[in-house]
Amino acid sequence: MYSWKSIFDEIKKYRRELIAGHILAVLAICVSVPTPLFLPLLVDEVLLNKPGIFIRTFERFFGEGNAVIYTATALIIVLVMRFLFFVFNAVQAKIFTTISKNVTYKIREDLIKHLQKVSMAEFETVGSGGIASKLVTDINTLDDFIGKTVSRFIISVLTIIGVAVVLILINWKLGLLIVFLNPVVIYFTTVVGRKIGKLKGKENKAVEKFQEKLTETLDLFWQIRASNREKTFFRYVIDTAREVRDTAVEFGWKSDAATRLSMLVFLAGYEVFRATSILFVAYSDLTIGLMLAIFGYLWVMMTPVQELLNIQYAYHSATAALDRINSIFSMKKEPEYPHILNPFKNKETCSIQLKEVYFSYDGKNMILEGINLKADKGKKIAIVGASGSGKTTLAHIMVGFYPVDRGDILYDGISVKEIGLDVVRDNVSLVLQSPMMFNDTVRFNLTLGKDIPEEKIWEALEIAQMKDFVINLPDRLETVVGKNGVRLSGGQRQRLAIARMILQNPKIVILDESTSALDTQTEYRLFKALQRYLKNKTTIIIAHRLSTVQQADYIYVLDRGKIVEEGTHEQLMKEEGLYNEYMKKHYMAG
Repeated sequence: MYSWKSIFDEIKKYRRELIAGHILAVLAICVSVPTPLFLPLLVDEVLLNKPGIFIRTFERFFGEGNAVIYTATALIIVLVMRFLFFVFNAVQAKIFTTISKNVTYKIREDLIKHLQKVSMAEFETVGSGGIASKLVTDINTLDDFIGKTVSRFIISVLTIIGVAVVLILINWKLGLLIVFLNPVVIYFTTVVGRKIGKLKGKENKAVEKFQEKLTETLDLFWQIRASNREKTFFRYVIDTAREVRDTAVEFGWKSDAATRLSMLVFLAGYEVFRATSILFVAYSDLTIGLMLAIFGYLWVMMTPVQELLNIQYAYHSATAALDRINSIFSMKKEPEYPHILNPFKNKETCSIQLKEVYFSYDGKNMILEGINLKADKGKKIAIVGASGSGKTTLAHIMVGFYPVDRGDILYDGISVKEIGLDVVRDNVSLVLQSPMMFNDTVRFNLTLGKDIPEEKIWEALEIAQMKDFVINLPDRLETVVGKNGVRLSGGQRQRLAIARMILQNPKIVILDESTSALDTQTEYRLFKALQRYLKNKTTIIIAHRLSTVQQADYIYVLDRGKIVEEGTHEQLMKEEGLYNEYMKKHYMAG
């Protein structure tokens, strides 16, 4: 979780850069604050023939001059000071912009690291679109505020203080009037800024909703087109886009109106101060030149005041963004079990056992209840059941996707709580019915970025019955498969996933309907080629086809989250129970 305190603590880590930035800010103010004073002084000293500090200083160093020389000298001084202000300000802005970018990078990095350990159940309820929106839109809002705060805030405050000091020195009564009325403007804009911040949060939420809906629609575009439902689903996307438009319009014009209203209040004060200055010239010793200097300083003060107003609006928007960012940090992590023992180390395979396992996604509605299951080392077991019986959930639990609510999972008799979920995932491979593919090359989808010898890749493809297909591709292993493998058929994606599993070389293999898209002949050749590879590996098969199930040494029948039958194929057929009935309905008919 991040708070403003922790963010500014992070900023303070850049101590050297902050010191350099502050020094440059002070130097910038030192050359900018006196600048508006030079030319107005000449009104009194040259035009009204009242020599003062400027002419006396000039004559002390250079001797007597004339109006042209005095004016040219003052102009050169002013231009040099403005150039120095630009240089100091630019370098200071670069330093503080770098700090702000580093801080927001750190926040984004921490978010991504947190997501690496987020519970799968939690991730599935939030969705990728919402998370992506927070990582991009909300972080950018935060970055915008931090950049303005650390860079412009110092310059703005120091400028206002410097100008206030000069105005008090020129005429303390008029100077105090200006200094004390400025906080009224600041307070007024603070109240307005809070309301604008809420509108920004509303806009960002609408953007998140749109991004999530758009991502989902594009990811499922093939299914939508196959169902001839493009108009309906893209209408949903357009509706969310309209919501983004409406909230953006509301935030845009109200934010602009608030800024203009704040500036109106400031300008009204500016005109009051100018009128008051004229009265001071008429009824006090304030000169015309100093009056013009005050006008100049009032105008100089406008920019830092406007910056402070903008920082206020950015603060309230950033606070709303920070709350949304923290909603990612509040997502529950999966348990981090200690790495006490590793039953997979230096072994070809391991046994796996589930003891009285209960599991739910929400902590209330049980998906699996009282599961007792064992696959001895090197054996093949099958899990069968109707759709929705919990087979895939069971597979996800065995591969370490979800921690169980109750019970335990043991690998070679050692609890997962002493192994660690990450170690389990390194050694247990799950091949899904609909495997995910990266929009990258065949090679990358097989190796996932690991450095694997090419001959090993071709061996895996040969076992998976994909070698001939890949050889005939235009760029062979370097051929891009498209988003989620769109350029491959369902069966080709499944076989590529099996080849990927072979390259992973796991100790336990789980095949979840991983050949459902293959014709019987291809499936037969595939399993025949896999037999040698899987010969001494513990294998768990989830399948509907009789030919696949019959390869198992032992079978478990799952129904509504419970194991209702178990035994060999012959035993279960003799019992004439649910398995027998299921086989007759679903397998024999096929």
